[in-house]
Amino acid sequence: MTTYTFTRRNRNPRTVFILIGIYAALLALIILFDAVWWLMALLALTTLPAIWDVLHDSNAGIQFDQDALRWFSGKRQGQIALEEVDFFRFDTRWDFSVRVSLVLKSEKRIRLPDESLPPHQEFENVVTQAGFRVERHHFSVF
Repeated sequence: MTTYTFTRRNRNPRTVFILIGIYAALLALIILFDAVWWLMALLALTTLPAIWDVLHDSNAGIQFDQDALRWFSGKRQGQIALEEVDFFRFDTRWDFSVRVSLVLKSEKRIRLPDESLPPHQEFENVVTQAGFRVERHHFSVF
């Protein structure tokens, strides 16, 4: 098995353009429609995590090799030996995002950070090629 590595940088043009669009829309609401400034400021507060990520340009990613699975997101990181993993669980949520959990042989579940994961179909192919079972659960609440 070859090593699979995926890395993502949080400072990317897409995020910057989305932030610019949000602030332009909020400013337009204030200027054109005389929206209450403090209400628009409350809405702008929801963008603070994205601004933090862009300013600090943190990295997130995953490394999958024959011995272990390692993940990192900003200053958080973790790893687990593949011999402890029973199967991978892919949960499709109501917002169509896919969460990935490792189910260990001890029946403990470890959820991988969303920001460190590659596209779910690509990661599923890597996992199945490594010989692991994959369970898919669509639109579950848990």
